[in-house]
Amino acid sequence: MKEFKEKVALITGAAHGFGRALSLEAAKRGMKLAIADIDDEALSKTKTDIKDLGADVISIPTDVTDEDEVDAMVKKTVAEYHEIDLLINSAGIAVPGGICELPTRDWEWILHADLMSQVWALKRVIPIMRKQKDHCDIINVASIAGLVASPSMPSYFASKFASVGLTEAVEYDMQVAKANISMHVFCPAFVQTDLYHTENHRPAKYTDKNDPYYSSEAFKEGQERAKQDIVTGMPIDKIPGIVFKALEENKFYILTHTGLNPIIVSRAENIPSGKGPELKTLAPFLSKTHNEEN
Repeated sequence: MKEFKEKVALITGAAHGFGRALSLEAAKRGMKLAIADIDDEALSKTKTDIKDLGADVISIPTDVTDEDEVDAMVKKTVAEYHEIDLLINSAGIAVPGGICELPTRDWEWILHADLMSQVWALKRVIPIMRKQKDHCDIINVASIAGLVASPSMPSYFASKFASVGLTEAVEYDMQVAKANISMHVFCPAFVQTDLYHTENHRPAKYTDKNDPYYSSEAFKEGQERAKQDIVTGMPIDKIPGIVFKALEENKFYILTHTGLNPIIVSRAENIPSGKGPELKTLAPFLSKTHNEEN
């Protein structure tokens, strides 16, 4: 996508983090916005800020872990604007905890929020885009955690690897169908987002306050690690420029931290030989690349 003015963008997770930053950038570029998030109060703030930029916008409070709500979100967008030119699936959560510690409901939550929300949106938006004359784009927000793994958060890595694989497979499908749609997968490393406040947005259906895990030291330590990783990350104001430049250049993989490229390459090179992960090769990258610019 090279021209943005008067095009329609549907962006999930728009109340905070990447979704909010990309919504504001889209507004600055003259796009019409449909923004969605589970946090209605913060979503209203994003809507006000978009209006102050002079852009058309509707806000749609949405719990993306509910397929019916995703369906309603898409229908409301089309009812208002009659088309969708850019879909950004930005809604997502992160829940730290090891494979033997994390409750099953948290696996369900993260897979619904980070993966199935994208599936449900794609199933509904792609047919709409295919009927349109102009070229359309879809960005699935994944993570560097969809390209390389590290300890302590298997649920997050599983969801993000799945998001990357989903996006790659759908891109092939679009090519087979000769659809005028470009897929993109955004794989940032540590950025100063709202991600460490995931617990503030937990739906009741994934809540069990009596589960001992949530009062355990493992849970508290995981929350603190997540906070430290995020608050020391790349400033979020760098992200819109990276993402929209990638859109203009039609890049499929959108990365933020070039210092991590060697570990991505190393993982790929190990696969044909059967060599598995080794912590010693990962350690140098865990402590020095949080703030490296693209």
